[in-house]
Amino acid sequence: MSAAMKKAFALRLDPAVHAAIERLAAAELRSANAQIEMLLREALEARGIEPARTKPPRRGRPPKEE
Repeated sequence: MSAAMKKAFALRLDPAVHAAIERLAAAELRSANAQIEMLLREALEARGIEPARTKPPRRGRPPKEE
């Protein structure tokens, strides 16, 4: 998903919570942002809410026009 397609907003966290997220993200080889998104998706799923996933951007060269 491209950065232009994502909703950006400010998020205020307790410094201890942010530190815990950063440690968890590092252990799972993710960015803190990706870790927060994953944790939010898991929490929504636990409540029975399945948010739709947007299609990933197309990569590579466009097909040749003939």
